[in-house]
Amino acid sequence: MQAATPLTIEESEVEITAIRAQGAGGQNVNKVSSAIHLRFDIVASSLAEDVKERLLALRDNRITQEGVLVLKAQSHRTQDMNRLDAFARLHELVNSVALPPRIRRATKPTYGSRQRRLEGKAQRSETKALRSRVTD
Repeated sequence: MQAATPLTIEESEVEITAIRAQGAGGQNVNKVSSAIHLRFDIVASSLAEDVKERLLALRDNRITQEGVLVLKAQSHRTQDMNRLDAFARLHELVNSVALPPRIRRATKPTYGSRQRRLEGKAQRSETKALRSRVTD
């Protein structure tokens, strides 16, 4: 299998908004907008068409019906760290569909595997036959 070359996403295609994080954090969480809301329009992006199709075909709740990927990063205390985290997750998701899936070719079972299967069936049949009632 060939190694995937990482796809690049231009920052101009990504819309980033700083929002207030949810959850515990004391007084700081109510004052500072440290969470990042990232929006990436898949349809309007400069990605290759086949990559766009595979990305849109993902059954992911973060992709809207309009084809916009929405990520929210709020695990870090600083806005810069959350921004880096959001971009890393975006790149990870896009690169996961960079290579097309391998095509499965149907094959026949080998002669040996068929023989082993039949031997196993014969052994099981004999075991069950021995369980039956003994007649004179």
